Amino acid sequence: MPKLPKDLKEAILQMPGREKDKLLLRLVAKDEALVERLVFQLLEGGETTESRAESLRQLIEREIPKGAGSFYTPGYLLMDMRYCNGRISEHVKTTKDKLGDVQLRLQVLRLAFERHENMLHRFPPHRSRTFSKYVVSRLRYILGKAGKLHEDYFLELRDELDAVLAYTFRFEPTAARARAESLPTSFEAWLEGLE
Repeated sequence: MPKLPKDLKEAILQMPGREKDKLLLRLVAKDEALVERLVFQLLEGGETTESRAESLRQLIEREIPKGAGSFYTPGYLLMDMRYCNGRISEHVKTTKDKLGDVQLRLQVLRLAFERHENMLHRFPPHRSRTFSKYVVSRLRYILGKAGKLHEDYFLELRDELDAVLAYTFRFEPTAARARAESLPTSFEAWLEGLE
């Protein structure tokens, strides 16, 4: 973002209050992320993090389809996962929900494997290359963020993380990439790596 020249900054500060307010409101309206953050902080008092996270959990349940038809491919699944992760990023940017960042992203990965493991195995491994790369990069991100959480939260993450890691290492294209990047194979292995 370009820096304002000093004389322009001073001129803006000297503007009458009403004109400054109009200008501020016009500028704020142009930035959707800022508007959302202000709604969260000013109108919701910063106290709706959990209800926002719950709405996202429901969105993820809908967006990662249960019984997709024969047209569904690793590419389509990847598009759905990216959409969900985009919404999670917006949520985290708005609310600063560190635990939700990890839990919601784990939910996306778990549901992707849980609901579409058979479909993933139907395709030749090269069809899952981009999917595998994405899954492993998301897992690396999740593990990094989880490691920064207070250890009291680890118990809440254990089952979901174990499930995602088990799926990852059961599907050979993601397993090969995960091994190459030295990802842990279980929650316990990850925990040992933190010490």
